[in-house]
Amino acid sequence: MKYTLRYGLLAGLLMAGLTAQAQKELTYTVDIDPKVSTNEFRVRLQLPKLKKDQAVYQFASTAPGTYQVMDMGRFVSNFQAFDSKGKPLGAKQVSTNQWQLERPDKTREIRYTIAETWDTPVNEHRIYRMCGSSLEADHALINGQTVFGYPQGMQGNPLRIKLNYPADWKVGTALVPDAQGYYRTNSYDHAVDSPILLGRLTQASTKLGDAEVALYTYSKTDVVQAEPLLGYMQKMLNAAQAFLVQLPVKRYAFLYHFEDQDQGAWEHSYSSEYTLKERPLTPESAQPITDMAAHEFFHIVTPLNIHSEIIERFNFVQPTGSQHLWLYEGTTEWAAHMMQLRGGLITLDDYLATLRNKVGYSQERADTTYSLKRLGLNSFSDEGQQQYGNIYQRGALTASLLDLRLLELSGGKRGLREVLLELAKQYGPSKPVSEQNFFDDFTKATYPEIRDFFTRYVENAEPLPLKEYYAKVGIRYDAALRTGRKLASLGANGYAMTANGGIGFSQVSPLLQACGVAQGDQLVAYNGTAVQPQNMRDILTAMQGGKPGDQVELTIRRDGAEKKIRCRSVEREEIKRYHFATDPNATPQQLALRDAWSKNL
Repeated sequence: MKYTLRYGLLAGLLMAGLTAQAQKELTYTVDIDPKVSTNEFRVRLQLPKLKKDQAVYQFASTAPGTYQVMDMGRFVSNFQAFDSKGKPLGAKQVSTNQWQLERPDKTREIRYTIAETWDTPVNEHRIYRMCGSSLEADHALINGQTVFGYPQGMQGNPLRIKLNYPADWKVGTALVPDAQGYYRTNSYDHAVDSPILLGRLTQASTKLGDAEVALYTYSKTDVVQAEPLLGYMQKMLNAAQAFLVQLPVKRYAFLYHFEDQDQGAWEHSYSSEYTLKERPLTPESAQPITDMAAHEFFHIVTPLNIHSEIIERFNFVQPTGSQHLWLYEGTTEWAAHMMQLRGGLITLDDYLATLRNKVGYSQERADTTYSLKRLGLNSFSDEGQQQYGNIYQRGALTASLLDLRLLELSGGKRGLREVLLELAKQYGPSKPVSEQNFFDDFTKATYPEIRDFFTRYVENAEPLPLKEYYAKVGIRYDAALRTGRKLASLGANGYAMTANGGIGFSQVSPLLQACGVAQGDQLVAYNGTAVQPQNMRDILTAMQGGKPGDQVELTIRRDGAEKKIRCRSVEREEIKRYHFATDPNATPQQLALRDAWSKNL
């Protein structure tokens, strides 16, 4: 009885504490008036009574999933504190991202302006567009960390957010306003996890089971509309639902900003946002958008439902990398393509071509000795940033091998998809996995052999056993396959994307040097065909095609001037690098495992 009474008293105290905490909301009002300014957001924060240890107002140094320095304090001006009667109180900036309140016990309101990140010049660490903020005459983009801060010690307090914006604007977000027009989040982390796109938007929606999926687009010249874009994405969304069985969210929002640049996407738990170049929607232009959306959409599993305590409560002051970045990004990238294969959106040959590209990146553009664990832990450093792209390449390849190993050990009954769905149910959004013990916990939930897999290919950087593992499903892998065919060649050249979306020569073969091509030249046209983003791959393929001895014409640009160069190709032996292909001699056992591997179980 004594134990019961003590337990009841403790529960009562906890509930009282939770109720008191629930009353300590941080109420933000953001004025967005393009007629006044298209550069700054004006923010007012109404505060409960602060304690002495809550005297520092904190802006974000970075945010989850960006792995870049943001230092939002650089964009803040006119920071002021006031008491309950509107009397000014002292406040001074004490570091890039921190303001000290002289009288925290009396402070009831904070006001400041914060510039948008897209058009505000900074000397270093420019923020990616999809992770930043924008304010123009007909739209605005708000990522939580680019507008809001919080008193230290109150990161976990709930937020009420009121946006004042032009009456004819629409709002796109995963958040739903209450009857008073406030958007509510249960913490600062939740606010950062909930981007908002406003303005001259188009909107479309669909249902996946009992989940609503909304899509919002801003298109500068109205070239891209929400309804047809959703139409192109619908098969992918259906495939995602089949892959996941049941979506672990009730509402999800895709936020698209189409203007003048392709910068990419940023995932969130209940939404994702994209800053892409505006171009007419066609099956060809919609495919990369769909591929990108497939990746971001799968983040509703990782890290929303499977994440460590480092992600659970993010350190916005001094961020810490997670060794499980391979899980959050690499596994997600694997799932984005695998669910399209299993859903019939792409062919097996398409999928194998994706694998080839990922192997090529890992082998030729990344440090093969840099482990995925090390990359995750160093992801916020300049060193880690140099290797970061490999998390989507080696990370996805590693996940694909883990899937094959699990299927082999289970006799084709339980692959990586099944394990992830089990873990998502076991943990979920509010129960983190252990940063330190996750490898062991995953092993306990599967098979003892999996611990050795993690040791070799995640914690260390042993060469991935692609040939051995893909043979399990009757697929051959050759790092260099000599076909015996004789092809035309312009020599071994290196290519890089240029700032204006063209092809630049990063390395030039002796053959092309003799013809007059120099490193840094941009390829403008090949045999009279202008280089465009949509035909780059075809042109690069054509440059290695034809017959030996053929004369080709290259139009190059150097120092702003164009000139035509003619060069005669030479003979080379065809060597297919990082080549995947189905094995015509696959055994019945291999074919049976391939059948399980290529379908939703």
